[in-house]
Amino acid sequence: MKKNIVLIGFMGCGKTTAGKQLATELGYSFADTDQMIEHNAQKTISEIFAAHGEEYFRNLETETIKEMMKSMEHTVVSTGGGLPLREVNADILKENGFVVYLRVKGSTVEERLKGDTTRPLLQGDSVSEKIQNLLEYRDPIYEFGAHMVLDVDEKSVDEIVEDISRNFKLLCERNNEKNNRD
Repeated sequence: MKKNIVLIGFMGCGKTTAGKQLATELGYSFADTDQMIEHNAQKTISEIFAAHGEEYFRNLETETIKEMMKSMEHTVVSTGGGLPLREVNADILKENGFVVYLRVKGSTVEERLKGDTTRPLLQGDSVSEKIQNLLEYRDPIYEFGAHMVLDVDEKSVDEIVEDISRNFKLLCERNNEKNNRD
């Protein structure tokens, strides 16, 4: 496994915030798949959804991570919330880094994203219901695609970063010991 850390989870769980801090603490680069897609498409995600639909956007996600992971090393990657839903994407992520699922409750998401109009899947009425339905569907997929699951609702960014960093270092030490024995 490459020495990357990949953060997955629902929108608003803190992937970008924690990812940037984690990258700084480890001396790693930071990459955000949504930002890369927006940069390459010269459109916001909302504009891509409106013009081309969700399936087109999901294809862009797959193309983006395939390209990113070819040369990426010592990078913390924040993924879009839906990116790991495709099995091929989850496989690519797991092959190329330590995947951490930042698990969050619906009530936390709703509070954090209150007033955010940039999330295409949360537009319209019944936002609480949409969040709950998406979380129920996605949670087992996120769990399956991760090496580590971290509940983040009651944790500060510092605590999240510390937990990920500690577990990543343990994994690296174990891999080094295993490689030395082989």
